[in-house]
Amino acid sequence: MSYIAVAGGVNVDIGAFSAQKLRTKDSNPGHVRTSLGGVGRNIAHNLRLLGAEVELFTALGDDGYARAMTESCEELGIGLSHALRVPGVRTSSYVYIADERGDMALAVSDMTICDRLTPDYFARHLDVLNGAALVVADTNLPEESLQYLAEHLTVPLFIDPVSTAKAEKLAALLPKIHTLKPNGHEAELLSGVSVVDRNSARRAARKLIDMGVKQVVVSLGKEGFLAAAEDETVWQPAPDAEVVSTTGAGDALMAALAWSFLRGENLSRMAALGAAAAAIAIECAETINPDLSAEAVLRRAD
Repeated sequence: MSYIAVAGGVNVDIGAFSAQKLRTKDSNPGHVRTSLGGVGRNIAHNLRLLGAEVELFTALGDDGYARAMTESCEELGIGLSHALRVPGVRTSSYVYIADERGDMALAVSDMTICDRLTPDYFARHLDVLNGAALVVADTNLPEESLQYLAEHLTVPLFIDPVSTAKAEKLAALLPKIHTLKPNGHEAELLSGVSVVDRNSARRAARKLIDMGVKQVVVSLGKEGFLAAAEDETVWQPAPDAEVVSTTGAGDALMAALAWSFLRGENLSRMAALGAAAAAIAIECAETINPDLSAEAVLRRAD
């Protein structure tokens, strides 16, 4: 099986989980957990748990966070030989607050180091990127770098929009994207179609397909998601799961979509496997559920 290249951000995640209903402008009892994350890294981690070979293209500082990130990737088998090392710059971090149900209520990210992931950086590694089976990118990359990848990759490009603010970077790139995984807000921003339910998600997905995206997966959270291609539309309800934390569901879904595409699965099967991976992810307090595996996903999907 060929490798998957992942281009995106790494973070040290600091998560605060409230034990009761959140009160603003007040101290809320709960617990705090620190872990290694970032959309790009989380997708890479999930892909390794699914058995894929992964090369991670990202930026690291020269601090303790970078050392911890390097040690973790080495332990997991995530390739970092092409990562950018930036002396004197702090590795990015992400702080989030979750409510008593485990749903994220607020977050702040410090990811200025990602600005160093320039088109020149990716140009130096273009042969490695195009040697992959596919490239997964997140929008923590600078807009001009996303444009460079869209224009120079000869392999399928999967993109996670990350947030509505960062999804704006993709507006001019849609015809170059193979698979796009927005949530409802991001799909609405990019398509111009208000997304409030399954039917409107379908309309937004069809609009994005008309705009040139080959496959679109619009997530509607706990309801499930809609997957669409030019000649097919699939509604995938969320499988039954005991929700502990929803933070890592999107990363697991994107990883499973890329992994199942690499397996040669059709859209309907990709959706089922993606839903299974997301369900496994939310059954763990950590962003990455260590119980995720190809066998677990296949078993849950079936």
